[in-house]
Amino acid sequence: MSTLLTALAAGPLAAGWSVHTVWLRRSLRTARRDPLTGLRTRDGFTRRATALLKDPRAVVVLADVDHFKGINDTHGHAAGDALLKATADRLAHYVGRDGVAGRLGGDEFAAVVIDAHGTVGDLLAVLHGVLARPADGMDPAVRTTVSLGWVRAADHPGDDLSGLLRRADEAMYTAKQARAGVRRAGLGRFLATWSGRRAGRRGTGLAGPRDAA
Repeated sequence: MSTLLTALAAGPLAAGWSVHTVWLRRSLRTARRDPLTGLRTRDGFTRRATALLKDPRAVVVLADVDHFKGINDTHGHAAGDALLKATADRLAHYVGRDGVAGRLGGDEFAAVVIDAHGTVGDLLAVLHGVLARPADGMDPAVRTTVSLGWVRAADHPGDDLSGLLRRADEAMYTAKQARAGVRRAGLGRFLATWSGRRAGRRGTGLAGPRDAA
């Protein structure tokens, strides 16, 4: 009898714990998603990106919206948010299920893709054009370009995710300054600064968001 009573008492407790476990898992998934864009936040992006970097074909991409502050100042923050959402959606579509995209903060995004066919340079050139299109359903004037920098992980086998992001950041900044759209990180230290990050930049070691250029 006592065994039956114990089992009956344990039933609701087990059920309650099961519900709590489901809630915890959902909370973790929500915490790792950016509420505006739906992309992974830094924590979620880092976890998935680090796993993908085990593949020698992995490529790290950094994307930065050009003149984003001007969009907010001219058209309002709602328009700026819509532009960020459109950028995120298009980047996620490019990355697909085999890669990962995340919002690092502000108007800066990152991705890791697997370049199975060696065509990532051409595909990123196409993506650059897609990202420059106006957001669907919005005033065509609410538009800008997105500068992209990328680096092939196999070119720098000693670098972890933070190191590769710094290299992609250097390439992105060079593309932005030259209005070139897309730039691949140079081999070795061709684009590196003495401090390991470009001048005036706090670095992209997943340290925090920044304001747009």
